[in-house]
Amino acid sequence: MLFAGVQFKSVPEQPNDAALMDRLVHRDSTALETLYDRYGRQVYSLVLRILQQAANAEEVLQDVFLQLWKNAHRYDSSRGPLGPWLFTMARHRALDTLRLKGEKQRHQEGELDFRDMVCSAPDPETLADREDQAQMVRAVMTALPERQRRAIELSYFEGLTHSEIAAAMSEPLGTVKSWIRNGLLRLKGELEAAT
Repeated sequence: MLFAGVQFKSVPEQPNDAALMDRLVHRDSTALETLYDRYGRQVYSLVLRILQQAANAEEVLQDVFLQLWKNAHRYDSSRGPLGPWLFTMARHRALDTLRLKGEKQRHQEGELDFRDMVCSAPDPETLADREDQAQMVRAVMTALPERQRRAIELSYFEGLTHSEIAAAMSEPLGTVKSWIRNGLLRLKGELEAAT
């Protein structure tokens, strides 16, 4: 473009979010980089406001963009712009992290209280009931599908968060949460039916 003898270079037009998401579906990593540059700081700010810890906020930020990469096909531009969709996903992840952190804290505090208590040996009938329950739990766990059982084991026996389990199993976070919740509901139902 020429204006009063001065030539200006035109700045290349940036692709819109819908075009970037289409490229992301086809595994174009530069599209992810562009979206990260466009939204990363805002997503981080939102998550940091919720979590109040930079390390946790960075972890959630990475998780959000990893999920965006893995689930780009789920975005539908006709239902609304990408920004609010991304911020909603980030908010949910941050709140999940807060809840899990609170649960872990309560669990640890409960363990400390338990260790400080004076214990007496349970009577033989109580021991037999516990053994029966343990056998029933093992039977129900064995009857669960392998991936569902593994998700529960990682959560309750290895202490991983749902996000960590999702990453370890290469599954969406929502799937892992459903597996764990449904497995625990089944376990609860079996135990209630037996008593």
